[in-house]
Amino acid sequence: MGNVMKKWYNEDYEFTIEVVNVSHNGKTEGHCRNGDEVGDVYKCGYDCPVNQRGRGFCSKSMLLLFPMMETVRGGGDLRMIGGYSPSGNVPDSPLVKEFVCPDGVVTYRLTAQKTGGENFHTGGFYKE
Repeated sequence: MGNVMKKWYNEDYEFTIEVVNVSHNGKTEGHCRNGDEVGDVYKCGYDCPVNQRGRGFCSKSMLLLFPMMETVRGGGDLRMIGGYSPSGNVPDSPLVKEFVCPDGVVTYRLTAQKTGGENFHTGGFYKE
């Protein structure tokens, strides 16, 4: 196949984004254009998150998610950028955070997992 992505760098973190709550009694119709439901799980490294049904993550919510992913990749602590937990079930971890979509409908839980790979910038992978 000529259009296969040539991924050459093993990311230092993997991310899981789980839908933990949907307002409006869990009804996505008329509220969530992406159709997210409680239990949907998105996974990614540096690429965009995809769920178990092969659907991509909400583009509006990606605006919130990407800076959190960069915080983790940069060695930051997610607890330092707001620890609001709508579900009340976030463990005390620098690698876990809940956030609500820009429309106020879906609550996600972001969990980062260290892979053992080196950081893209400090590991010498970035070439100018």
